Amino acid sequence: MADELPDHYVSIRERYKEFGNALSDLGRITDQSGPIDHKHSHLIQLAASAAIRSEGAVHSHARRALELGASPEELYHALIIVTSTIGFPNVAAAISWVDDVVTDKK
Repeated sequence: MADELPDHYVSIRERYKEFGNALSDLGRITDQSGPIDHKHSHLIQLAASAAIRSEGAVHSHARRALELGASPEELYHALIIVTSTIGFPNVAAAISWVDDVVTDKK
């Protein structure tokens, strides 16, 4: 599933190859810059995606975290723990987006 990229993202990468390569390099370098494992990295990015109300990013990081062994409970916990920071409406929206992914996995 992680190999399925949104058409718009693929289009941008194809039109702007150097930019796309820089994005890939940035992701790889940030992943390798510290001790946080990939599963927890995606849980953090899931919470950040909720903060900016990016439905696509929430879907993506939820899927990838699940593929790396996160449980649905961990996904939801990553969201509810940021309620006091990003507010209940943002968390509620993100929970519905994670529901999309979790329901799709069943």
